[in-house]
Amino acid sequence: MKLPTLDQLKQAHVLIVGDVMLDRYWYGAVDRISPEAPVPVVRVTREEERLGGCANVAFNVVSLGAQASLLSVLGDDDNGARLSNLVEKSGIQAHWGRDAQLQTTVKLRIIGRQQQLLRADFENEPQSEVLASQTALFHTLLSSHQAVLFSDYGKGGLTHVAQMIAAARAADKPVLIDPKGSDYSRYSGATVITPNRAELQQVIGRWRDEASLAEKAQQLRQALKLDALLLTRSEEGMSLFDAEGALHVPAQAREVFDVTGAGDTVIATLASLLASGMSLREALPWANKAGGVVVGKFGTAGVSYQELCA
Repeated sequence: MKLPTLDQLKQAHVLIVGDVMLDRYWYGAVDRISPEAPVPVVRVTREEERLGGCANVAFNVVSLGAQASLLSVLGDDDNGARLSNLVEKSGIQAHWGRDAQLQTTVKLRIIGRQQQLLRADFENEPQSEVLASQTALFHTLLSSHQAVLFSDYGKGGLTHVAQMIAAARAADKPVLIDPKGSDYSRYSGATVITPNRAELQQVIGRWRDEASLAEKAQQLRQALKLDALLLTRSEEGMSLFDAEGALHVPAQAREVFDVTGAGDTVIATLASLLASGMSLREALPWANKAGGVVVGKFGTAGVSYQELCA
């Protein structure tokens, strides 16, 4: 299936809801071991900040050429201000809930010799009143978007996801979910969920072979009343399970440099293409290709329309 034109993608509006975070990178030289403990000493020479969590998903939507609205909660702190500023510069339309009690989530990665040596996470969960107001805003935004994407990082921002799924499906909008945890019942009724291997095994257990996987995946799909389940399988590509059966596409990465954020790119590409009128099966090879491009980049990154066409 031919990719929509860039002009067609520019008319596609995706509403992204979920947990945002600031991805901070400290790069440095490693030339000695600490005398205090058997750990490397990193002499930090450069710092960088990028959009993380569902903000990276939204960034991938706009990188491709579609329109992205981001609905999430920020802390009323310096990191929240920095994240908000990055979102504004990227061309994403943000709709923030502010929570004075929330510490804006930060993932700090320390990099030495092009390898991640350590990751430190700073986080807590948003207040329920702020989440309730965001849910009300979701209903207002719904009509002006062609697809809805929930990006669950387990940080508490999707407490009311079941209500929002029901509202989106009642409005006949495709609903895509990047899931988290072992209880998928709250995603019931979505169009498609996109777990990776480890995430799916948490829910259905291990599988012996492809036939066993297909049987378990279809059972879960039917139990959750999903149109489809898309399993992302890293070097093994992707497998889509829907009412027509199973569709497998092999991985396209020429060189895997960093898998950080690859799942964000895949689901963002799917949502953008569904919003422009493609079916899941038509969009799947393009999402797979986008994932193959982004793993050749370092850290959270996006894929442009030109890269996807190449």
